[in-house]
Amino acid sequence: MEKLLFEIGTEEIPAKFMPGSLAQLKELAEKKLEEQHIPYADVKVYGTPRRLTFIADGVAEKQEDILKEAKGPSLQIAYVNKVPSKAAEGFARGQGVAVADLIAKDGYVYAVKHIEGRPTIELLPALLEDIIRSLTFPKTMRWADHDFRFVRPIRWLVALFGDKTVPVEITGVKSGRVSRGHRFLRGPLEKKDAESFIKSVASRVVNAAVTANSDSFGLVVLPKADDYERLLRANFVMVDQNVRREVIRRQVTELAAKEGGRAEIDPDLLEEVTYLVEWPTALCGSFAKSFLALPKECIITPMREHQRYFPVLKEDGSLLNRFITVANGDDKHLAVIAHGNERVLRARLSDAEFFFKEDRKLSLAARLEKLKTVSFQEGLGNMEDKSRRLAQEAKALAYAVNSAVEPAKLERAALLAKCDLVSNMVVEFTELQGVMGREYAKLDGEDPAVALAIYEHYLPRFAGDELPKSALGRLIGIADKLDNIAAAFSRGLAPTGSQDPYALRRQALGIINILIDGELHVGLGKMTAAALYLLNVPAEKTGELVPQIMSFIKQRLRNLLIDQGLRYDAVDAALADDRDNDVTDIYLRARALDTFEEKGEAAALVQAATRVANLRSKAEGDWAVDPLLFREEAERELYAKVQEVSPLVMAAAVRYDYPKVLQLASGLARPIDRFFRDVMVMDKDEKIKANRLALLAAVQDVTHAVGDLGCLVL
Repeated sequence: MEKLLFEIGTEEIPAKFMPGSLAQLKELAEKKLEEQHIPYADVKVYGTPRRLTFIADGVAEKQEDILKEAKGPSLQIAYVNKVPSKAAEGFARGQGVAVADLIAKDGYVYAVKHIEGRPTIELLPALLEDIIRSLTFPKTMRWADHDFRFVRPIRWLVALFGDKTVPVEITGVKSGRVSRGHRFLRGPLEKKDAESFIKSVASRVVNAAVTANSDSFGLVVLPKADDYERLLRANFVMVDQNVRREVIRRQVTELAAKEGGRAEIDPDLLEEVTYLVEWPTALCGSFAKSFLALPKECIITPMREHQRYFPVLKEDGSLLNRFITVANGDDKHLAVIAHGNERVLRARLSDAEFFFKEDRKLSLAARLEKLKTVSFQEGLGNMEDKSRRLAQEAKALAYAVNSAVEPAKLERAALLAKCDLVSNMVVEFTELQGVMGREYAKLDGEDPAVALAIYEHYLPRFAGDELPKSALGRLIGIADKLDNIAAAFSRGLAPTGSQDPYALRRQALGIINILIDGELHVGLGKMTAAALYLLNVPAEKTGELVPQIMSFIKQRLRNLLIDQGLRYDAVDAALADDRDNDVTDIYLRARALDTFEEKGEAAALVQAATRVANLRSKAEGDWAVDPLLFREEAERELYAKVQEVSPLVMAAAVRYDYPKVLQLASGLARPIDRFFRDVMVMDKDEKIKANRLALLAAVQDVTHAVGDLGCLVL
């Protein structure tokens, strides 16, 4: 068993590309090794700004032997009077086996060949080249006169199987055993030592181009694959991104505590910084206390989004005039680095201060008229039109969910929700939309609930983000997202494949999460029709679009519930009966069905309910049950049980107590079984048959009160 190392050295890769690229590299490495029948123990991937690497442990030195089975002619054709025919002889000859070695199976002859595995080292060159050519990225580039595209120009390759080099070449770069250390820091290996080593093993090292490259200073020669992490670390490169991430987290946390505060470590920022450095060293800088007069977000946003700094907070959550950044190097000259970062941040905060003061010359409400200059979507008016639609949609939604919000506050919040889009601060720092609206509303003396709703209506902004907690924020947030979806669909801009330029999938998930979190019950189909009406979509087109939009939203709901761990069949059973597209109701029924499947009575009820539904589908028209037409005791027993259970089921369903509904429905399983055992439903007498089908319809109203039990897979 040996260790396989493959490192792709490049110019600096965008940090946001790295997590996906490394996941893809791991998947490709595992897939290619398995396709070639090369046993291995584990594959790990490492990434820095200048390299993508995988290391496979426990790789066998020889490919597994393969038994290849080829199907030939049928036995009737292959043998005549038990003697091999010309067809059998031709097949055996074509497969390279003796005709006597053919075996009979399933009415055909087969040629079974034992193919001895090849040495792994012979298979690796093509395998590694296939991996590098199979990698995809959000954006790629070409360089020099090469047709090959990659995320960034490739500058070196390391391919080692144990202590042996694996020859791979791409865009003129040949693989070898020479990696690169930190771009500026130097480890124990001097340039002359590297060049001496390369010359001494010139017959084995094919990466000769590296010695002539201007970037040859900082070479790291790897005697064998096992030395990779150790020697790179000795040359100031932490190749393991998980180690780098935790080092950064620890350094930032400790440095903030030393400054008398605590660092606000955003997970996305931490991930990005991890892939911006190879040797992290955290340092602290400061800014003028006068900037603390700005709203906290006006300071944090330039820090985090533009400069990749970690803000430092006091225990009460207010800001300290400190920031922490991470340098790609050692702890020398940190004061100089801090000074440079302070100068850059000072310029950013001076801009923010200027924009904030300019914005305060005009109230938020006064900006509503200015929204007329901002287009919403082509052919659908401007943002002022949208604001007025939001007020109407939010009011309709409040009525539909029986919300106790004050109509005046709801209308005020809806009209002001988009006004900060024309403020200087949001134009410069788009991440602050909603945030600045809230702050300006507070400063203007607007009702605190209105100010909060202006911020909350944008939530959630991304997966895992916070959800609006106020009634106003929920109502306006749903109305806003539904209006965006309806507008896009009305223009034929529904998402296709991976293309979703208007982020409609995210907004659909936002609607779903807000409804479920707020326990809001509403017929989403009716609200969508209302949104399309306010967009002046013709009635005939509205009739086509509402089912499309509902299907789109319910697909997001299905994916969300399955991602939360609910069984797919329980989700499908709940979705089969959409109940006027009440998302929260579907969620509650899916949860109940998911739990119900674990109980012993589920199988009996599902079997009985499925038989009921199959026969009930044959009924024509709506018939009332007439007890006087019953002939069998089993009919009377089932009818009595339905009469007993139905009002209890209805009462539980009104409370959304679906586990109780299923428990009550389970009591029908035995009477249903007896009914089918003792009663001929499709009687020759049409009245008797119709009466029995009507009874099954009443039974189905109970058994399928939570969902289509026929969808459950037990």
